Amino acid sequence: MRGRIGLWLLALLLTLGSAVFQRMTGPTHPVRGAVTLGGEEVRFRLLRSHGGEGDQPIVVRVADRAVTGSVAWRRYPTRDAFTMLPMVRDGETLRAALPHQPPAGKLEYQVRLARDGETALFPERPAITRFKGAVSPVVLVPHIVAMFGGMLVANAAGLLALRGAKRLLGISVVALVLLALGGLFLGPLVQKAAFGAYWTGWPFGTDLTDNKTAFAVLAWAVAAFRARSGRDARLAVGIAALVTLAVFLVPHSAWGSQIDWSKLQAGS
Repeated sequence: MRGRIGLWLLALLLTLGSAVFQRMTGPTHPVRGAVTLGGEEVRFRLLRSHGGEGDQPIVVRVADRAVTGSVAWRRYPTRDAFTMLPMVRDGETLRAALPHQPPAGKLEYQVRLARDGETALFPERPAITRFKGAVSPVVLVPHIVAMFGGMLVANAAGLLALRGAKRLLGISVVALVLLALGGLFLGPLVQKAAFGAYWTGWPFGTDLTDNKTAFAVLAWAVAAFRARSGRDARLAVGIAALVTLAVFLVPHSAWGSQIDWSKLQAGS
């Protein structure tokens, strides 16, 4: 019993670790940093994703009222001229808002602060943010639970295979069902609500989130078949667990949905 508890705790640590890594390295994780202006440090946390209706807020805490700010933005990827948006002081913060874009529309932007002729820019290269539609919690929460539940079970199955367990069919089927439910059924519903398309992976696009999910589900389909037949079950389950761990380390939303502005302008 103690060994089984330890195995599931290790599987949980692997799952949480990969989830944190995926979140921290993804293209929608807020960009953070600081600049020095007038001898004072100004810290930034700029969003790179905005869901639902309305504009995307930009908030920078600058207690020094002598500091003014503006935001330079343009559609991404384009060669449009940057539009300058003044920031408005609200107590100890400077505020602005990027104009709302259609789902999968991206903007690049950079905050510019000034004080007595001294200026500071952040980030050094403009941040890129993506707009998306609102996703109902009724779909989003089960999707997240199924995906990370599948990851947890996949890690546990891999550890069981490594430990020499022979009965791996049941846990392999659970991993397969959870990943298929979260990634191939609920995932497209989330994608449709957020970006207007059910599937943007192969062969229709390059979305790594869609592609990696399909690859993991395929690996577990093979593992479950091998576990049922009893042939090379440990090897197949171990490979499927490694595949799942590897694909979950790929940053979420990498190569994701993105508006082609030239086609949009042409009315396509």
